This record gives sequence, structure tokens and C-alpha cells, in this order.
Amino acid sequence: MALEFIPTVWASRLLTALGSALVYGQAGVCNRDYEGEIRRSGNTVKIASIGDVTIDDYTKDEDIAEPEALTDEDQSLLIDQAKYFNFYVDSIDRAQQNVNVLDEAMRRSAWKLRDKADTFLASTLEAVVPVGNTIGTVGTPKVPTKDDAYEYLVDLSVLLDEANTPIDGRFVVVPAWFHGLLLKDERFIKSGTRRSDAAIRNGEVGEAAGFSILKSNNVPNTTGTKYKIMAGHSIATAYVEQIVDVQTYKPEKRFGDAVKGLHVYGAKVVRPTNLAMLIASKS
Repeated sequence: MALEFIPTVWASRLLTALGSALVYGQAGVCNRDYEGEIRRSGNTVKIASIGDVTIDDYTKDEDIAEPEALTDEDQSLLIDQAKYFNFYVDSIDRAQQNVNVLDEAMRRSAWKLRDKADTFLASTLEAVVPVGNTIGTVGTPKVPTKDDAYEYLVDLSVLLDEANTPIDGRFVVVPAWFHGLLLKDERFIKSGTRRSDAAIRNGEVGEAAGFSILKSNNVPNTTGTKYKIMAGHSIATAYVEQIVDVQTYKPEKRFGDAVKGLHVYGAKVVRPTNLAMLIASKS
């Protein structure tokens, strides 16, 4: 903005913008095992896996079968997302303010990049949850109440049990209104409080039904209805990201400072059966 030289007094502190925490992209929700060194958008990470090993009966004093040739396959994780920021602060603006605008702008840029990545990850997970691991439908979503919201978490847990999902490290990401229902249930109040010395994940608000409960405003939804509440384990999804470049520069035809940065990332659900989803609308 253009500033006139008038005796305006600027506050010594900026009003810090509110930002979303990285929920879906953090360790414990996605794994970062294949991250490596990503240089640019368009790179591909090959994720190899082997098939099951056959178990046979052994009989004493009899030869065992010939060794089994293992089958292998790979999945491709494409780093196909690229987002950038590029902002400029005029020298006059900086001269008239006794606050560090550049630092706060960088902080805000980081929050916005993380929010974009989190939204992308949420939609990536939601798109591949098996129908058999889904409770409710878009056409007929469930409508939880304070009396049965906890029960739906138990149902999600059972679906994951049936898919041989590891018990330790399970998560579920809920919208604020669903967390509000849980807070009205005595079962959550009694079991949902974590120890004060525990390592808290971004957005974590407690534990219930074998899950770490994470709260996010990025839960996929259809115009405020039909929320896709996803549960699972980090073994299901691989996520890779890299800040490829951050540069400060002087715009040729301006007096001021500019900063630009590039963030590339991609995700792949490698074990969709280790995810489950509740499609629900507000009560």
C-alpha cells in the first residue's frame, strides 16, 4: 500500500495472523520414511514391497518344499504439488513502522503453505478409503449426538481391528463440532485427558477408543455438511515434502525488499485398508 507522510503512530507489535496447525501431514498421521531429498516438483519416489510368504506344515524326516520365489511390486509417489509465495515490502513502509514486517510475513507464509499441504493430504486420504471401511454415505450421512459420538469412534476402531491395523499409534481427525460432542460424554472426559508431560501432536485434544484425537478445520466436508472424519495409522500414507528454494531479492524498479519461496510435496496412500472413515453431518 502507498503511505503518505503523516504523523501516524504505529503499534510496536503486529497483530499476528491466526494459522492452521499441520495435522494431516505430521508424523503419526503420515509417515515420512520415503522423503529423502526432493529437488523439484515432478520427482517420483518408488516404494517397493514384497508379497506374502507361504507358511507350510513341517513333517519330521521329510524334505521341505523348494524355496518360494518372492513376488515384488512397487508404487509410485509423485511429487506433483508445487506452491510458492512472493511478497514485497516497500522501504517507506518499513521506515514508518517499528515492527519487523518481514519476519511476520515469513511466518504467515509458512502457515499458509502448511494449510495448503494439509488440505491436499486430507483430500488424498479421503479419496481412497475402502467402502467397506466407511460408516455412513454422502447420500445418507450419520448424524452424531453427544450420546453416540463416542460410539462411532469405537465402530471406526473395530473396522481398523478387522484390517489388522496396529493398535499403537492410531489417530482420528475430527472437526470442532464433533469434538464438542465428545466433551459432553463422560467416557471421553474420564479417558481423554493426556498427561501434561506427554508429547502432544499438532491439534491433539485427547484420547478415546484407542485413538489420539486430533482436531482440524481441514476435515473434508461439503459446504459445512457431510464431514469425512478419517481414522487410521501412519503406515497407511506416505508423505514427502521439500522447501526447494527461498530467496530474498531487491525488485529492480522498486525500493524495498522481497522474499519468494517454493514448496513441493506429494503423498501416496500405500495401505488404504488401514484407514477408516465416518461420513457425518452436524446434529
